[in-house]
Amino acid sequence: MEHIKSLIRNIPDFPKPGIQFKDVTTLFQDRWGLKKCLDLFEEKYRYQPIDKVAGVDSRGFIVGAALADRLGCGFVTIRKKGKLPWETISESYDLEYGTDDLEVHVDSIQKGERILLIDDLLATGGTLSAAVRLIERLEGEIIGISCVIELAGLKGQEKLGDYPFHSLVSYDEM
Repeated sequence: MEHIKSLIRNIPDFPKPGIQFKDVTTLFQDRWGLKKCLDLFEEKYRYQPIDKVAGVDSRGFIVGAALADRLGCGFVTIRKKGKLPWETISESYDLEYGTDDLEVHVDSIQKGERILLIDDLLATGGTLSAAVRLIERLEGEIIGISCVIELAGLKGQEKLGDYPFHSLVSYDEM
């Protein structure tokens, strides 16, 4: 995991002072970085019954879609408000630097489908908890939540309920 950590760029004071932004684009552009992340996620989930992977806008799409392909299941996009072209449901949430809304198509998850929720980073838990509420409203069964990075010091897991959580790397600092 130290190799993965070494490929993540730290950007101080972005998008506002006091935020230490973890940039996964440097991990994804590395020749082996994205492959290693996908290998680790696939190893963890390959024998679990998953109908769909749900990825959160936008970096969650990169990992989520590729992982869905590897696992042989469908992929659901959970997007920022106004980006999906058809009928949606919406959830508002707070982030560490503002507020936003997430949406999902009303027909993207069927009742009882087993969903793996993926994003690049868990910080305060606002984004992922909104995604969880969307999946629950569509009556999907969340089998797990995974991220490349967890900022453990921000205690975002506390907002995710009792769903199993997994991250590839964790940082204690905020």
